[in-house]
Amino acid sequence: MLLEIESLDAEGRGIARHEGKVVFVEGALPGERVEARILQRKPSFDLAVATQVVHASPFRTVPRCPHFGTCGGCSLQHFDVRAQVAAKQRVLEDNLRRIGKVQPGQVLPPIIGPAWGYRHRARFSARYVVKKGRALIGFRERKSSFVTDMDSCEVVPPAISALLPQLRALVQDLSIRECIPQIELAVGESATVLVFRVLAAPNAADREKLDAFGREHGVAVYLQTKGPDTAAPLAGPPVPLDYALPEFGLRIGFGPTDFTQVNPAVNAVLVRRALSLLEPQPGERIADLFCGLGNFTLAIARRGSRVLGVEGSSVLLARAAENAKTNGLSDRVEFRVADLFKVTPATLEAWGAFDRMLIDPPRDGAMDLVKSIGPAGPKRIVYVSCNPSTLARDAEVLVHVHGYVLGATGIVNMFPHTAHVESVAVFDKFN
Repeated sequence: MLLEIESLDAEGRGIARHEGKVVFVEGALPGERVEARILQRKPSFDLAVATQVVHASPFRTVPRCPHFGTCGGCSLQHFDVRAQVAAKQRVLEDNLRRIGKVQPGQVLPPIIGPAWGYRHRARFSARYVVKKGRALIGFRERKSSFVTDMDSCEVVPPAISALLPQLRALVQDLSIRECIPQIELAVGESATVLVFRVLAAPNAADREKLDAFGREHGVAVYLQTKGPDTAAPLAGPPVPLDYALPEFGLRIGFGPTDFTQVNPAVNAVLVRRALSLLEPQPGERIADLFCGLGNFTLAIARRGSRVLGVEGSSVLLARAAENAKTNGLSDRVEFRVADLFKVTPATLEAWGAFDRMLIDPPRDGAMDLVKSIGPAGPKRIVYVSCNPSTLARDAEVLVHVHGYVLGATGIVNMFPHTAHVESVAVFDKFN
């Protein structure tokens, strides 16, 4: 089957049409003509894979990683990074137009950063294969529960990439090698932590090997016996982890299993962009919803505003309060635990009036929250999104129900070489 590829979908597959039906084509890029084989037929679309590129995109490039194509960590290394950004911008605009029925007054310049070695957070799968007598460490394979046998990774810091073979040898040498399903990476400004998820207690010899590995390679080893909150140092006190927002004179502390943005360089620019759109003024009262560790909260407070940070996790809020104290901002911030997926108009009314609002939800978006914003809602809302479809859905409510205007939006390339589309948008109300 010969197909002309029009664009990319949210998973990095090429989109084509054949006999009036949409076909999603793995391995194909916009502007290409490919021979494709159908993998699965569905009522409204087909799934296919490119078997031959008849006419290649000028932006097709040689993947840098030898594991590309097998590993599920990246889907777009064969696509020039500048073209990736342009494709993601198109995905954002298409979603806003098709789902939200809105169009921004301005398209913002994309926020970009390092394309390689950028991931300061990662979760590697681990598996000991008895038949092979060896351990595997890596991301999951594409559309599979198998673990990619990785010797290197181009999107984590080079020192961590170089460590993967030794990490594999370490796991292979432990008595509990069949009881380690995951190793989580957390890189801070001055320390690196590896969190080993353990389903059985390591014996004394295991602990000695883990400790020696950490000391030899300059990483702190943690063990996690159950949920993320159980992660604790193998030995000694917790290792201080933090990242900097130099423009705001902030250092944000975090735990090794806390949620933080994976790309600290891009995050710093994102905070700057969000604050420039929000334009917080001294003395104003501002809400930061889904505030996490205080990534935006403290930057807003640094501008002299009074901020209410709301988050569903009491653990993250305790960390946010400590960050406010460390940065000398406790007098300007208040934190509150609340389930933001169950917000009602009464909830917002109880929190009081806000001049401006920043919303930074997970992939599910913030539908109940935006529905609950009444006539007395803030004059400006900045929405930081990690899912263009839920942003578009929520934008429809803000614009067509509440009367806001979508002033500007643009992408944030937080995850180069993947199809993840992150973005920031600003909504204004003029009456």
